[in-house]
Amino acid sequence: MRRPFCVELFSKITRNGYSDTYANLFSPKSVFSSAIPKSTSNPFHQRSLSHYSTISRSHLWNLCTPNAVTGTMRNGGFRSFVLARMFFSNALLKGQGKFPATIRTRRFLHSFQSMDRGRRSVFRRFTVDGVVIGLITANVAVFILWKVADPTFMMKNFMISVDSFTSGRLHTLITNAFSHRDAFHLFGNMMGLYFFGTSIGRNFGPEYLLKLYLSGAIAGSIFYLAYHAFIAPSLQKEQMRGISSSKIPALGASGAVNAIMLLDIFLFPRNIVYFEMFIPMPAILVGIFIIGHDIWRAWQGETRVSGSAHLGGATVAALAWLRNRKGRFRRF
Repeated sequence: MRRPFCVELFSKITRNGYSDTYANLFSPKSVFSSAIPKSTSNPFHQRSLSHYSTISRSHLWNLCTPNAVTGTMRNGGFRSFVLARMFFSNALLKGQGKFPATIRTRRFLHSFQSMDRGRRSVFRRFTVDGVVIGLITANVAVFILWKVADPTFMMKNFMISVDSFTSGRLHTLITNAFSHRDAFHLFGNMMGLYFFGTSIGRNFGPEYLLKLYLSGAIAGSIFYLAYHAFIAPSLQKEQMRGISSSKIPALGASGAVNAIMLLDIFLFPRNIVYFEMFIPMPAILVGIFIIGHDIWRAWQGETRVSGSAHLGGATVAALAWLRNRKGRFRRF
């Protein structure tokens, strides 16, 4: 698409051969001409490029290619390839009113790149300890809310169920993963988040750790909803007690923590892990036990602990491990 653009733009330029304008166009002085006050000594502030340029069409055609711009940069005209492209584009389009869509596209891309750089600069301020402590603090804060806030409000906004999700409370896909009502449940999840989350963060960075936690939370919620919408009714466990499976709520960070914990186990299967914080075992054996136990829980109907939500976190860990095997773990 760039080639026809160059042909149409340079068709109006004369063929008088090479002149001093070519040298002035790519001199370091002209690179910063936009920052210099307008004066009569600079012809670019008086007329468009097509009035003064005497470059031959062949020279201009070669100049359009990336190799030519790179070569000009290496010869001392520009210090960076990005600066060369920006200046060359601005110089050619100065005084030309035929390409408003192109100019708007360039401005949009520049704005999008600025937003992306801003987002990454925010994540650069994060540290691994900061992300881990922040997640733990958020979980503790919601735990305190259960003690002081309206229970009806907390059940509607910090627990997930099929009925709650279908009624429009989509935010519970994430908020339930920061919610605990039992102190022992909170303590166990936060211990796993602290030790395994610190390990993942040090290997892949704080941004990766945060994305992994949120991905495990969402996947755990989706697995829980799918299980109670399609699988649990066929098991007829809840119906025997007179409770519809679509009304059973759930909460807890187990799915998110499972994603972090199992990814660390998959990456370092020979590490020694203290099972139940007391029994030293190889990490791979602990991982096999956790996944097998969650499958058994789901098969038994999830009376107290949601094995389906845990399996959602395990699925995220497996996918992240496969991406790591392909060398793309930095882009989650």
